Amino acid sequence: MKRFIILLISLFSVSIFGQNSITLQECYDMAAVNYPLAKQSNLLDAQNLLEREVISTTKLPQLNLDAQATYQSDVIEVPIPNSAIEPLNKDQYRVTLSATQILYDGGTRGASLNAKLAELKTNKKQVEIDLYQLKQKINQLFFSVLLSQETTLLLATKEAMLQSKLNEVTSGIKYGVLLPASDKVLKAEILKIKQQLLEVESNKTVFIETLSSIIDEPLDTSTKFHDSFVETNLKAEWNRPELELFQLKKEEIERREALMEKENSPKLLGFATGGYGNPGLNMLDNSFQPYYIVGVKLNWNVFDWNSNKKQRQALTINKDIVDTETATFKRNTEIALFQQQKEIDKLRSFILSDLEIIMLREDVLQSADSQLKNGVITSSAYITELTNLYEDENTLVQHKIQLQLAKANYNIIQGH
Repeated sequence: MKRFIILLISLFSVSIFGQNSITLQECYDMAAVNYPLAKQSNLLDAQNLLEREVISTTKLPQLNLDAQATYQSDVIEVPIPNSAIEPLNKDQYRVTLSATQILYDGGTRGASLNAKLAELKTNKKQVEIDLYQLKQKINQLFFSVLLSQETTLLLATKEAMLQSKLNEVTSGIKYGVLLPASDKVLKAEILKIKQQLLEVESNKTVFIETLSSIIDEPLDTSTKFHDSFVETNLKAEWNRPELELFQLKKEEIERREALMEKENSPKLLGFATGGYGNPGLNMLDNSFQPYYIVGVKLNWNVFDWNSNKKQRQALTINKDIVDTETATFKRNTEIALFQQQKEIDKLRSFILSDLEIIMLREDVLQSADSQLKNGVITSSAYITELTNLYEDENTLVQHKIQLQLAKANYNIIQGH
């Protein structure tokens, strides 16, 4: 029983930890599923299914019911004196039920279904691209939170050092080793750090709430954002969804061209009409009679003043436009990758110099610490050196996180 309770506690702890930690990739995955735009893909599927069902109904018989009652000023009469044929009534009535069945449509229905399928693929790929473009925004927010976390740690470390130094100075004042006002400078600096911590925490809250809204998952300041190492591959092939979209656009145009070619094909229809009216088909029988007509009909638009041809030429121009869009996108992507790589190289260089600067600052602060204990320098001079070290350490943290952000953006530009 005791082991079972321990197991439950362990599982509960893992669950709580899982809820309070998140990685960059998890943010990507959640946004792709939970962002409102993601639901549009299913809506497009449903819309396309209905449109394809509508197109498929064209192969079914089409039924039309007509009813009419008319009164006309004159009717046909047989010009034979003393004829037994009664003239038609001027009020006439007719009810008909007509059925039309396409026997051959020249492949128009199949071409229409293919065109709708190509349109669906294009629209769904556009949704994927819109969701993909969220990644850079997620990057900015995620690494801003990481920077806030690291800044908070640095400020807390600085505050602890100042508090420790304040205790030493207070003791020195008590025993007359240091001037009475030496502690006030340290107290003021500690208060400034508390203000900075509040500002950092406030900004962090904004970043987290914005990110939480995008990925539609509950996050708060207690959530641990894991600083996963990001690496780039300069030789990796591009995998941008935009490139697939351009190809799908061309395929959609080709399907529309095929549909337009079929639209001018001859079409064979079968039809049947059953009716009841006065008169019927026999115009000389002045009574209500049932009747029917069956037959086939050929429909062929032999000449349309080259309208169909010109429309297909316009579609060909559209394919050329897609080609120019593709070339433009590739050129802009190459430029963006070059700029991002230069940014990565610059940040790597900055980090190396930051490390050297911090080593020098630590030596200077160690010397200042000894001088303050011996009363050689004031608390203000010590705080100046401590602040210099903090600012340089903060700069190093910024450059490290900016480097990870630059790498993450580089991967997104590549499509990885």
